[in-house]
Amino acid sequence: MNLTQIYSQLLLNIGFSANEIQQNWTDLEKAYSKKSRHYHNLTHLKEMIESFETHSNLLQNPNEILFSIFYHDFVYSASKKDNELKSAEYALAILPENVNLNKQLVFDAICATQQHQHNKIEDINWLIDFDLKILAKDWDNYKIYFEQIRKEYRIYPDFLYKPGRAKALKHFLENEFIFQTEEFRSLYEEKARINIEKEISILESKK
Repeated sequence: MNLTQIYSQLLLNIGFSANEIQQNWTDLEKAYSKKSRHYHNLTHLKEMIESFETHSNLLQNPNEILFSIFYHDFVYSASKKDNELKSAEYALAILPENVNLNKQLVFDAICATQQHQHNKIEDINWLIDFDLKILAKDWDNYKIYFEQIRKEYRIYPDFLYKPGRAKALKHFLENEFIFQTEEFRSLYEEKARINIEKEISILESKK
């Protein structure tokens, strides 16, 4: 998969000039390649886009969702609580005046990746599920994922990080479903719950 090509084609389709595309790709690549990003990086985007390509025929607004994937973690700092809002604002700020894109949908979609709650707009539910698919990986890959998350939060000592992470994970389990679409529930719900329960037990062990 060539991320640059997918990105360039998308921006061309929605009304960006070639010069704008090159500059914006440079900015995006730089943002997702920062040393502090162990998980929220270009690999995460690639995995989301793989899911997108598998299910894009089920989306009403595929361009908006693909654009949202590229920008949903553009701003990412482990110590901040407004990453999604800032990412959404940035995504809208770079759009040309006469762009062929539903700006409100992009804004709402990116913001929805903060809480991962069911949305009345089904396209946004798809985006949320693409973002959370990592939770249903086989255990070895899931373990790599949560170790990468721990590195991103390394400014916090264990006595703060572990209960905070466990609380966030329990929040997923308390919801009736982790995934928002029927397809992802049938494919991944059970596996994701097993992984999360296992990680919580590691976080809460006395070792």
